[in-house]
Amino acid sequence: MNLGVLISDAQAQSAGGPMSGSGFGQIVILVVFVAVFYLLMIRPQQKRMKDQQAMLSRLAAGDEVVTNGGILGRIVEVGDLFLTLEIAEGVRIKVQKAQVSQLMPKGTFKSA
Repeated sequence: MNLGVLISDAQAQSAGGPMSGSGFGQIVILVVFVAVFYLLMIRPQQKRMKDQQAMLSRLAAGDEVVTNGGILGRIVEVGDLFLTLEIAEGVRIKVQKAQVSQLMPKGTFKSA
């Protein structure tokens, strides 16, 4: 048996790699990753949802809005779940309140 081969194998096995240890570094990296993910993805989305809900709760007759489908109209009647939009002279449609995507400045409906 070649003693030189056994010694070099034993030295190679005893050398610790950069990841040998308690794993504390891996946990820190995971926590930092989750924190960055929260700050860049989850928190802004929650803020947008909160702003959208606040806008929907403030809707009133006479407001001009755009729906998610791109329909521009003036609110004629507001209910709990639905609202009635006037999209042209004498043309009214009923849409879900949640489908309103944007509140437009006054006068936008006339110029469109």
